Amino acid sequence: MLPAFGGDPVAAAGSFVSAGAMRLHVVDLDLATGGEARNLEVLGTIAALGARAGVPVQASGGTATAGEVQLLLDAGADRAVLGSTALRDRVLVTGLAERLAGRLVIGVETDGDRIRSRGRRPVDLPLNDTLGWLGEVAAERFVVTSVPRVGHLSGPDLGGLRAVLALGRPTVGAGGVATTDDIRAIRSAGAEGVIVGRATLEGSLDLAAALAAGGQDDPGR
Repeated sequence: MLPAFGGDPVAAAGSFVSAGAMRLHVVDLDLATGGEARNLEVLGTIAALGARAGVPVQASGGTATAGEVQLLLDAGADRAVLGSTALRDRVLVTGLAERLAGRLVIGVETDGDRIRSRGRRPVDLPLNDTLGWLGEVAAERFVVTSVPRVGHLSGPDLGGLRAVLALGRPTVGAGGVATTDDIRAIRSAGAEGVIVGRATLEGSLDLAAALAAGGQDDPGR
């Protein structure tokens, strides 16, 4: 199978903006898997493209340190996702949440009743115990990703999502999204938004239909 958009992330971003996306989610896979932020220039280009259209960018890449988070923000991201790896360090998470406020998103990668991060720095943490102290942190927003479902187009894991939603903070769902019904299910569970990856990149899910299903009318999502 040929890479989506010929492997050009800027072309993909432009297509999504043209289709009406109101926020872009960008993942630096080199940072996530190898620990090197090799795509900051690309991120900056996408962020500039989005800025011209009033479309902010949320960036991630398995970030585990304050320095890695800052790299994404300095490159132009409106928000940066702190990876689940960092959840082993309560002091780090608490400090970043206080310092960056609305520009920091806490990533929670779920696998049943565990938090299991992907990438170069794996963690295996109890979901409920970790959420217990995260509820005391000044984090304004979460992204919940079902690890076993990422890239498989197998539908969302609403159980893990609802566990995080119980904290009462704005939360975005991700992992396994394949259809407009999946998007509606995540939104109906209480999530403020949905991250859709493979389905829109490969064209099996029309982005305009996805946006309509998500009821995306707020650029804060």
